[in-house]
Amino acid sequence: MILSISGVVLLGVICFLFFRKDGLKVSHGVVCSLFGFYLAGTAIAPSITAGGASLASLIGGLKI
Repeated sequence: MILSISGVVLLGVICFLFFRKDGLKVSHGVVCSLFGFYLAGTAIAPSITAGGASLASLIGGLKI
C-alpha cells in the first residue's frame, strides 16, 4: 500500500514538473492518466505491480 501511494505521488510530481517546465499540456496529462487507469484494469497489471515492487527493492538495496 505504501509503495502504491508513494509511486502515485512520485508520478504526480513528475507530471507536475513536466507540466511546469517542459510544456506538457493538460490534455497530454489527462491522456496519460486515463491510460494508466485503463492499464491498471488489464491482465498485465499484476506484472507491472510486481515489476515496480522489484525495482523498488533493487533501489532500496543500493548502498551509496
